[in-house]
Amino acid sequence: MPDLLLELRSEEIPARMQRKAAGDLKKLLTDALVEAGLTYEGAREYWTPRRLTLDIRGLNARSSDVREDIKGPATSAPEQAIQGFLRKAGLTSISEAHVHSDPKKGDFYVAHVVKPGRPADEIVAGVMPGIIRNFPWPKPMRSGAGSAKPGSLQWVRPLQSIVCTFGSETEETRVVPFEVGGIVAGNVTYGHRFHAPEAITVRRFEDYVSNLEKAKVVLDAERRKQIIATDAANIAFANGLELVEDEGLLEEVSGLVEWPQVLMGTFEEEFLAIPSEIIRLTIKTNQKCFVTRRPGAETLSNHFILVSNIEAKDGGKEIVHGNGKVVRARLSDAKHFWLRDQGNLPDLETLEASAAKFNLDLAKPLDQRMAKLDALNVTFHAKLGTQGARVERIRMLAAELAPVVGVDPVLVDRAVVLAKADLRTEAVGEFPELQGIMGRKYAVLQGEDAAVAEAIEDHYKPQGPSDRVPSGKVGLTVALADKLDTLIGFWAIDEKPTGSKDPYALRRAALGVIRMLLEKNVRLPLASAAKDPDLVAFFHDRLKVYLRDMGARHDLIDAVLTPEADDLLMVARRVEALTAFITSEEGQNLLAGTKRATQLLAAEEKKGTVVDGAVSPALLLLDAEKALYAAVESASKDAAAAVAKEDFRSAMEALSTLRAPVDQFFTDVLVNDEDPAIRANRLALLAAIRSATGTVADFSKISG
Repeated sequence: MPDLLLELRSEEIPARMQRKAAGDLKKLLTDALVEAGLTYEGAREYWTPRRLTLDIRGLNARSSDVREDIKGPATSAPEQAIQGFLRKAGLTSISEAHVHSDPKKGDFYVAHVVKPGRPADEIVAGVMPGIIRNFPWPKPMRSGAGSAKPGSLQWVRPLQSIVCTFGSETEETRVVPFEVGGIVAGNVTYGHRFHAPEAITVRRFEDYVSNLEKAKVVLDAERRKQIIATDAANIAFANGLELVEDEGLLEEVSGLVEWPQVLMGTFEEEFLAIPSEIIRLTIKTNQKCFVTRRPGAETLSNHFILVSNIEAKDGGKEIVHGNGKVVRARLSDAKHFWLRDQGNLPDLETLEASAAKFNLDLAKPLDQRMAKLDALNVTFHAKLGTQGARVERIRMLAAELAPVVGVDPVLVDRAVVLAKADLRTEAVGEFPELQGIMGRKYAVLQGEDAAVAEAIEDHYKPQGPSDRVPSGKVGLTVALADKLDTLIGFWAIDEKPTGSKDPYALRRAALGVIRMLLEKNVRLPLASAAKDPDLVAFFHDRLKVYLRDMGARHDLIDAVLTPEADDLLMVARRVEALTAFITSEEGQNLLAGTKRATQLLAAEEKKGTVVDGAVSPALLLLDAEKALYAAVESASKDAAAAVAKEDFRSAMEALSTLRAPVDQFFTDVLVNDEDPAIRANRLALLAAIRSATGTVADFSKISG
């Protein structure tokens, strides 16, 4: 079966767009081919900075014929209707139609039309111009002399050539002819811009890849990544160093080069006095270079790894020299930021009111930055006020949370008032992703308590499902207060997540609160903390997602999680205990008996029967119901006592004693006795079973 090769070659595509663009191209073309009646065995996309490529294997040579039945008017219809039917069906005479009969509607015409299939290359030529013209680039641009004309081609960068060939391994491939924006598809591409600018004639994918390789282009992005990662690790090792891995940077750099050449540069050791995080971000952001360190060391070395797109004749000396000059200039700026942040602000007299408000010491640089943040009235959100107002709210929340977590409120308060201070530092102004990290470093420099410094960094955590929760109690308290303030505030102004939209990452904030409560064993009554039943319900939804991700069954979660539940740690523990119990043989048997009892009760209550809340021992006639009553009384008492101690496993063990008497009851006892009093008493006994098991969970919601 034939194969299709497509290449769209352009000026350099931004690295962040390449992978998605290649995937979009594959989906758009394969969807169009399938819609046109073609099938294929496999398709794979490739990308470099200057090209998007598709290799589609085993494509049908032509689409199948399609048979379509077009229903027409009744045979008694007027001539005008019949002529309209003929035009619609493409028939020249009514004699070409068939007559079908319907018992209710009578005879009517039907045209059996066969639409012949089309050659695959004709289909490709038909769909490609539209795919290219309507390609979903985030920011397409016009280029060339004709770009001012309406309808001119837009591409992410100027499109230069198109390769489109079609054919099987046993035949000569042919060009699929189409044109878009003045560019005609052909079988000619070009290799590396500098090393091999000559034209390359292409037949099929195999020679296309090999010829590009000869022309200094590695087509496969994953292979380029592997080359960069391996060569970088090797050159670091050869110099007694290890590479600081960075998957995001590796992905980006592989999208900047077609022929990766890995080199090592250096900078002056004096710059190592700057925090490693600043050095790494400076070199990464400005020069797209990797950093290194001595094996096992926490701080960096003064060697960096760069990736060039040119195989230089001098071994890369000039490239290394040029990159080194830029790196040194940027590190000089970073050193300037680092040192200025440790000095005094020039307008301290204007900050005294803010300092008094937050009990700040204006002799300390970080305190000055917090006072400045407040004095400038920096906006947090238009409807939620300034950053200073937010810190005041977090202070109040943290003061309430400190005794719950069991931590020194003085340390918590100090951590809160300094937590956002680094937002006014020059280092964070240059690199916003360092907020919290730089606050901790500046706090250590001015002699803050270690727990306070740690909390300043940790209060943003966890920032995602793979991020750790704060390690210390001070940081945990501030992080809880910070995230709760965010949620309470946005709920108050009715800015809740809707569908897939969550611009303020409120789902992530709620999940962060849940993880902190559960992983650090914090008992927090959410109803009083959140002050909004709707927000508590939102926490419930997030808790369900979290517990399901941890492997809990949805029905067991529903059996435990009531609308009034506001202690999420206890909910999680109940689910854990219920999961262990319900998977045992005793649990399964008790579940069956309990569900039978609750179903009988539900049927009666649906009829309007009022079930008495108390069992009368005098009306218990049979040994089985007497035994069950005694077992329920004992199990209820023991389960309630265990629940009061938050020992849910013991509560389950207490309930498991009901298994045998419940089974015996349903074997020996007829609930619907002729005597209304006895019947009502037996229903009350069933209600007692439901009540006893309900101390731990609503068994009626458990499947099985």
